Amino acid sequence: MKLMMFKKGSGDALGVVEGDSVIDVSSVGTLQHVIAGGSSALAAVKAAAAKGSKQALASVKPALPIARPGKFLCIGLNYAAHAAEGGHATPTYPALFPRFHSSLVAAGEPVVRPKESIQLDYECELTIVIGKGGRHIPESKALEHVFGYTLFNDVSVRDFQRKGAQWTPGKNFDGTGPLGPVVVTSDELPPGASGLRICTRVNGETMQDSNTSDMIFSTAKIVAILSEFMTLEPGDLIATGTPSGVAHARKPPAWMKAGDKVEVEVERIGILANPVVDAK
Repeated sequence: MKLMMFKKGSGDALGVVEGDSVIDVSSVGTLQHVIAGGSSALAAVKAAAAKGSKQALASVKPALPIARPGKFLCIGLNYAAHAAEGGHATPTYPALFPRFHSSLVAAGEPVVRPKESIQLDYECELTIVIGKGGRHIPESKALEHVFGYTLFNDVSVRDFQRKGAQWTPGKNFDGTGPLGPVVVTSDELPPGASGLRICTRVNGETMQDSNTSDMIFSTAKIVAILSEFMTLEPGDLIATGTPSGVAHARKPPAWMKAGDKVEVEVERIGILANPVVDAK
């Protein structure tokens, strides 16, 4: 299934996306409730969708699929060509950093270029949504813990990313974390969401174009590694890294600016599109 949260009145509602339509199934709860509820919750969603009425997908405003994830972990340098374009060796252990909910924005909402920097970069990323939690998850069982996948644009403020050894400042400016709009359940995609085209476009021009099969650390490997040192929980998010073609590696750098439109796309999942504005 393809699921999303969308704005409804003063709150958010859960919907099932079918083609160009969405079915309101908010009676079941939020997407977080469905993820935590497992197979019985998914069955309830299917039953509600069978009885619900459709409305045009274009008529609804997307909300964050998970507004306040318990953990949002990001994998850096997970495509060899991207590591090389930044002057890094191919990693033997994934680079890790957190994203905080205060940086996140829904599809269609503006990405904010901060007053402190013009070095605003794009990064298309396949993102894992954890379904069944656990610790010490073996790689052979890791995909059983994945509920589905969504899209993330790990917009980075590059000079702040490099102010110290940790990348956290440049990865957590307010308004720099587009997420969503949909979550596709894992049964709808190849195992580990491998073999899918992943790309970024800015103002219609393709800037990144790769395939998720080129990830150094696969979905299963990432889940296994993270669960070695932490308990993963339903609704946790893991962004799996970006391919080559980022703005800072271009000559001259192709920093995003106000008025731009940035789109992230992963085959069979969808498109995450956002305008860029300057901070007020």
